Amino acid sequence: MSKTEVILTSNIVGLGGESDQVRVAAGYARNYLFPQGLAIPLTGANKRRLEVLKQRRAEREAHEFNTMSELAKGVGKLICLIKIKTGEDGKMFGTVTSGMIADELKHQFDISLDKRKIHIDHIRTLGEHDVELRLHSEVTATLKIRVESSNPLPPPTEAPAAEGRREDRPDRRGRREVYGETADKKAEGAEKNPREEKAERAPKAAKAPKAEKPAKTGKADKAE
Repeated sequence: MSKTEVILTSNIVGLGGESDQVRVAAGYARNYLFPQGLAIPLTGANKRRLEVLKQRRAEREAHEFNTMSELAKGVGKLICLIKIKTGEDGKMFGTVTSGMIADELKHQFDISLDKRKIHIDHIRTLGEHDVELRLHSEVTATLKIRVESSNPLPPPTEAPAAEGRREDRPDRRGRREVYGETADKKAEGAEKNPREEKAERAPKAAKAPKAEKPAKTGKADKAE
């Protein structure tokens, strides 16, 4: 496969930046780089454009550095929420990917970030995790993400029983109070003096007086 030398006029990840002279496949240069305006052939006339391209590159890199430095300050204060499916035991189906994080950054915070700048280990557990962002060759940042289950939570089953137990408590307290009053009354009755109890009893009804017997008549009365 034949090679050709070109001068890059734009930054191409994995290949180079503006003003870089690189060797690429002739077909790649002819069919992609030249039509897209990403490179020019290496000729004497085009070499005179190197200074202009170097100046353009310096301005672009300075702008990217400032932009990414500001982004790093803001990203450090964010918490990106990631929803993922889990089983009944809470285990995740799959893992969190850099593409998922990039999509949520755009959706939640309107931050456009190339997923290749997001470097993560295998995240397979729910909770909070730190993710490294390589925003620039001289700028890195840490993004905090919170992984939660997207499955609906099961309905609570113990709450009604707990409420029922709480409702029963006043009744028990009420019964205790009634029992307490009865016990107090019994105690008061026990403390009374037996003599006082007799005095408090109602007096017996007085006996009716006996009828007087009629006087006996004499013998004279019999004669009459």
